[in-house]
Amino acid sequence: MLLTLDPDQELFRDTTAKLLSEQVPFEQLRLLRDDQSGFDDGYWLRGAELGWTSLLVSEQDGGGSIGDHGLVDLALVAYEFGRHAAPGPLLVANVVVATLSETEGHGFDNVISDVLLGKSIVTWCLGEPNPNDRLGAIELDIRVDGDDLVLNGVKRPVESGGRADYLLVSGRTGTGLTQVLVPVGTAGVSITPMQSVDMTRRFSVVRFDEVRIPSSSVVGDVGSADAQVDRQLERAVAINNAETVGAMQAAFDMTVEWAFDRYSFGRPLASYQELKHRFADMKTWLEASHAISDAATDAVATGSPDAPELLSAAKAFIGEYGSELMQDCVQIHGGIGLTFDHDIHLFLRRHTLNRALYGTPAEHRQRIAGLVEFKGEAQ
Repeated sequence: MLLTLDPDQELFRDTTAKLLSEQVPFEQLRLLRDDQSGFDDGYWLRGAELGWTSLLVSEQDGGGSIGDHGLVDLALVAYEFGRHAAPGPLLVANVVVATLSETEGHGFDNVISDVLLGKSIVTWCLGEPNPNDRLGAIELDIRVDGDDLVLNGVKRPVESGGRADYLLVSGRTGTGLTQVLVPVGTAGVSITPMQSVDMTRRFSVVRFDEVRIPSSSVVGDVGSADAQVDRQLERAVAINNAETVGAMQAAFDMTVEWAFDRYSFGRPLASYQELKHRFADMKTWLEASHAISDAATDAVATGSPDAPELLSAAKAFIGEYGSELMQDCVQIHGGIGLTFDHDIHLFLRRHTLNRALYGTPAEHRQRIAGLVEFKGEAQ
């Protein structure tokens, strides 16, 4: 990352990298391929002890950041997750627990505490199946029925849905959005695992069939959660971007090393002009991805009015040019790069999945166009 870090942040990042190297080396990731859970409880507990789940939570609720902005600290962790293709619901856990902490009079103290300690898993039910699978489309119905709320609809993909203890569900009440925290064991909730291109991240389809919950489960106010959901999406995109850049960096470094070690006709691959040109292109894309991801994260952390535009620009750029970089890295490795035995595919998988989550490049370009048009009308 290109952000200027203080010594405490550097120590935090390095400690995270060391923990990931010890707990989930590449050979361990391969063993998790057929593991239904995707990660070990002890691994997640150690990460929570290090602070992975507490960076966006207020000190009053037991959290706290390393630097001035918890989102920047979290981006450091996400970047290392990408560099190690690490498992675990880092993004969704932080997005949900931050919202619970920020909700005044929330009454979710026990949930927050358990998440911070790594004892409970929370996840966010945002996306929906076709035709509501585009960025910003939320149609799951949440209706008020006396002192209760009733949920009907389907959410997919839901990260770590099969491991979660609580689901933060974003739905629609009339013309506005409502968010509720639903315990997984609630009657009418069914969870079906999905297959994922990523070897260590697990996703599910979650169905809500006349799910009845008390009004105390509302996170915020009924029908007034639009701004809340937008804030969650901003954080999610920032974390996703940082992780994706980490995967790109790991793939690039691995490919550079290979190009100098692999000889063809008595010369290292790195000495051929065509490959030098490709590496120059990849390095440009990589440095630009670092820069725009860091700028967008900083904009969200500081509340800059340019944050939505920067985030979408970053998501579109990293998704588009990151795909080019990943494909080049695989191709430069030759035949071995296409095999399961080589580690390069772990990062290709991570980037491929992240590219599709929280809006595709095309959807974010469309969002940028809408933001620019809105600015023009405002002027």
